[in-house]
Amino acid sequence: MRLEPGTRLVIATHNAGKRDEIAALLTPLGLHPLSAGELGLPVPEETEDSFAGNALLKARAAARASGLPALADDSGLCVAALGGDPGVHTADWAETGTGRDWMRAMQRVEDRLAALGPGVDRHATFVCALALVGPDGTESVFEGRVDGRLAWPPRGAKGFGYDPMFVPEGHGETFAEMDPAEKHRISHRARAFARLLEALG
Repeated sequence: MRLEPGTRLVIATHNAGKRDEIAALLTPLGLHPLSAGELGLPVPEETEDSFAGNALLKARAAARASGLPALADDSGLCVAALGGDPGVHTADWAETGTGRDWMRAMQRVEDRLAALGPGVDRHATFVCALALVGPDGTESVFEGRVDGRLAWPPRGAKGFGYDPMFVPEGHGETFAEMDPAEKHRISHRARAFARLLEALG
């Protein structure tokens, strides 16, 4: 799929933090990003059991509803000691019924780890799958991941989601403590975008 500079591209998210991060990563392409939230598009139910499956589901829905090419990501935190949880249910762990409480989600991860006893493996991986779907039905998926460990208590206020408890491998700061430009350089989403940009370049 070719995306010429100035092309309107729907970012299939209603999450403002994710929208801003994705828009920044798209800058080299010179596109005109719009979010599904800005366009008032409905939020599809995420029913797939993989990050790629959910990303495709969201991108297909946005492309169909808008008539524009759409880009969706599905990303999450996979904790080794929890059998890969929360995984594709990463956002669900933050649901309160009236919105998302990420502190509650992080506490849930920590409580589950603490229940496994001292010395528990705190290794975790952030995974991002990007799906690009054209209004003609053309589809591509790109995946990125970054390994790290979980810190407690959470630290930093620059990120979103589980960022305050995730320390990427080779670093001492959590994603939420890092300068956003540094996080964008090494994150799972940045690695998926590098593959996307290479494919579109």
